[in-house]
Amino acid sequence: MSTRLHLVRHGATVLSAEDRFAGSSDVDLSEEGQAQAACLAKRLAGETITAIYASPMKRTVLTASILAAPHALARVLEPGLREIDHGRWEGLTRKEVEERFAREYAAWEEDPFTFAPEGGESGVSVMARALPVIRAIVERHPGESVVVVSHKATLRLLLASLLGIDARGYRDRLDLAPASLSVVDMKDPVRARLGLYNDVSHYAGRVRAPGAALSKWWA
Repeated sequence: MSTRLHLVRHGATVLSAEDRFAGSSDVDLSEEGQAQAACLAKRLAGETITAIYASPMKRTVLTASILAAPHALARVLEPGLREIDHGRWEGLTRKEVEERFAREYAAWEEDPFTFAPEGGESGVSVMARALPVIRAIVERHPGESVVVVSHKATLRLLLASLLGIDARGYRDRLDLAPASLSVVDMKDPVRARLGLYNDVSHYAGRVRAPGAALSKWWA
């Protein structure tokens, strides 16, 4: 019997709409983000969810609260699920970072997995703190369905690790829309099967077109 993980990225924020680096910036959901989360809550209302885990940042806590309401569940906050810290880039647009920190940005574009901007985190660091959280959740809920609300980079890094994808390309090859749903069945803490990825059918009629999304790979 496997554990089903409903992996949810938080809803939209003002900073995400402006294409700004907002990893460790504790911003709220926008009205659009709250509406997206409400649509997902309605979608999941008929599921037998036994627990809801979330990053302790405001945008994930509110998303988790909206999802938890139909199930009368309390949120469990896990600091290891917080978003990657971009250090001195926080709050800046990509253009601003390229202009002010050109050498750092070029190194990050080449390898966002092992490189970190000054004062920030690498993908390796994020994976090292987030994976033990997922392992503990799977061990704690055998045969159950749980919701995990986290962030774009953190979830992509987790999925890359769980599915055996080269994590150095997580920014270029994996996308996650706001309030998207991905479903992973865990046979045990290390054996995963992806059943659904980046689904936004609860609020959007179609998958969004590829865009820059802070990566020049699609430019």
